[in-house]
Amino acid sequence: MKIIRAEYLGMCFGVKDAIALALETARREPLTILGDLVHNETVLEELRSNGIQIRQQAASVDTRTVMITAHGASERAINKTRGLGLNMLEATCPLVHVAHRSLMKLVREGFHPVIVGRRDHVEVRGMTEGLDEFDVVLGEEDVETLRERPHFGIISQTTQPIDKVRQLVRLIQKRFPNSEVRFTDTVCQPTKQRQNAAVELAQKCDVVIVIGGSHSNNTHELVKTCSRFCPRVHHVQAAANLREEWFRATDTVGITAGTSTPDGLIQKIEDWLKTCQAQVAMQPEQIVA
Repeated sequence: MKIIRAEYLGMCFGVKDAIALALETARREPLTILGDLVHNETVLEELRSNGIQIRQQAASVDTRTVMITAHGASERAINKTRGLGLNMLEATCPLVHVAHRSLMKLVREGFHPVIVGRRDHVEVRGMTEGLDEFDVVLGEEDVETLRERPHFGIISQTTQPIDKVRQLVRLIQKRFPNSEVRFTDTVCQPTKQRQNAAVELAQKCDVVIVIGGSHSNNTHELVKTCSRFCPRVHHVQAAANLREEWFRATDTVGITAGTSTPDGLIQKIEDWLKTCQAQVAMQPEQIVA
């Protein structure tokens, strides 16, 4: 059994900075994070163990200082929270801020906003809560429900695969040939790098382990990407989720991870795989399909 790692692993800078800010603040004063800072339960447990509270609504907060998550929030939500007299810290990823600014620029210039992403995702909600009118698309069926507009302005949730985003842009252009369609690429570079590395990894492997939170959009997209090129792909959140029967002595096993996955968690899973590697090497005759 051979183990190889994707080129891009571990947390992206936006997630690291948000966690560092939360921990630094909590050492000075009580802190509440509004929503899940990142979509990774291991990270959230670490925050809780450092005395940080996590609440979904500002009205239920009992600390003086609150933090906006790395996924960002709308100006409407931010102003509402400030109106409660709370001190607010911004942990929004800078690349999410870029997406917000790109969207508002399109709206100011008269384009009907279309966001490629998951309608219920916190990042998409943060982009759209202040808009009077918008559409969110994630697949071809969503494009079919759009009504004609003279101008479409398209951006994307930052963790969507860029190939899928461009395909949806082409579908909108094809469906509305008389409309002006302007696309601003807001998929973040760490997501692009991770997706490209995942493709290269999956093409070399018999099995791919994708590490990340159950609610992490970029992790789910990595699973989908790897599944296009590798027949056996497993999404795990911790080493405890791994199973020996997934692996054969002759397998090449790849490891990749979502952008909010801690390095320590990746290392624990790699250590588990190395132990499994030694065991199957001693018992090569036990091959499980």
